[in-house]
Amino acid sequence: MSSELNEDTGDMNEDDDDDDDDDEEEEEPKEKDDDDEINDDDDEGFSVLSDLPVEMSERRPTCRRCCRPVKVCLCPYLPALPLDVSTSLYIVQHPAEESRVLRTVPLLAACLAPGKCRVFVGRRFSEDRYPDLAAVCRDSSSLLLYPGAAAESLEDLSFSSATHNVILIDGTWSQAKDMFLRNPLLQLPRQVQLRSATSSQYVIRTQPNNMCVSTLECAAVALAIMENNLSIQEVLLKPLQALCSFQLQHGAQIHHSKEHLIRSGQYNKIMPKNKRKIRRMQKLISNQNI
Repeated sequence: MSSELNEDTGDMNEDDDDDDDDDEEEEEPKEKDDDDEINDDDDEGFSVLSDLPVEMSERRPTCRRCCRPVKVCLCPYLPALPLDVSTSLYIVQHPAEESRVLRTVPLLAACLAPGKCRVFVGRRFSEDRYPDLAAVCRDSSSLLLYPGAAAESLEDLSFSSATHNVILIDGTWSQAKDMFLRNPLLQLPRQVQLRSATSSQYVIRTQPNNMCVSTLECAAVALAIMENNLSIQEVLLKPLQALCSFQLQHGAQIHHSKEHLIRSGQYNKIMPKNKRKIRRMQKLISNQNI
């Protein structure tokens, strides 16, 4: 019986195999779905793109002296020889300024002898991380050129043959204020400000009011006073004037100060709702010190 079962079972298995073969023969090939066709097209598209040559974008060559692209190099407007000054400049620069295309600090450094214009980039400056800057801030011959109620007029001070250090904060006015208030090191030097600064010639960038000037202009006036040599200011402003002239010739617009725009009714931006900013705007209109 068992053998019969085995035989029957074997026959059943053979029949099943035959049925499977019949099923396989009867089964028709499936048609491709639309999604499969789209995927095939995508694969073909990617393969075509992968065969295309890759164009490597090269950074424009930059002049080592003025840090401008070679095609718009401003070296012809720099002094043939670096200015011989006894005063050393120390620029405390906000990181956002480092990435700006139209910067004035590189032009300032290019006009002076090596080591006469050092730049420290950052927002917070501790004595541990910036020992060189800390030593300058603690030096009795150092001055911080930043306006304020406690600042003395630089024009009223007398400068002997002794060398001096001048620290300047490079950034927007809000950035400079934040850096000054949040860095105790910057409050150690004697604070001075300029009384004789004229309207800014840096006309391709908007200033808060008519008395605000760029870092280069501020340094030019300060060096002319401290070195007792007015020609220094003229030499330092020459590359800045060339920079602005070139930009204006190639589509840039003259930027009036925010004070000028408000007082003349040309300020097109939405007026702030913050009370502090409203008071600031009112001071600009009334020509008060900010």
